[in-house]
Amino acid sequence: MKGSQNEVKNQPILNKKTVLTADQRGFTLIEMLIVITILGILISVAAPSYKSATVTASEAALKKDLFIMRDVIDQYYSDHGKYPSTLRSLVDDGYIRNIPKDPMTQSAETWVEVPAEAEDGGVYDLHSGSDLAGLDGTAYNIW
Repeated sequence: MKGSQNEVKNQPILNKKTVLTADQRGFTLIEMLIVITILGILISVAAPSYKSATVTASEAALKKDLFIMRDVIDQYYSDHGKYPSTLRSLVDDGYIRNIPKDPMTQSAETWVEVPAEAEDGGVYDLHSGSDLAGLDGTAYNIW
């Protein structure tokens, strides 16, 4: 008798609640729809924040590039007593390695050169070539 009790103890207990049939395993359609709806809501909330963050980063890059380029133009003026004839002459004379890309247009060719008012002219200032406006409402081409 004792041997038969040990055999009963070692066998797994199967209960109707623990045994799942093939149609009871996995997620129901309602559960999947709820998960997809929640994911959709999260994406719709995160997407505008992502877009705003990329615009803010591009604006910061534009400010940095304008500051550096204007500083280099001033250094050129201090050394030569006149403004550079083109932005390319800043590269040719070794003031910068290359002309940076305008972060708003993704091109180094779209910078708008503002000429000096003096007789010999030259590049006095520069602006972005973009027609878009920043997050603060001012146009990038007047920064």
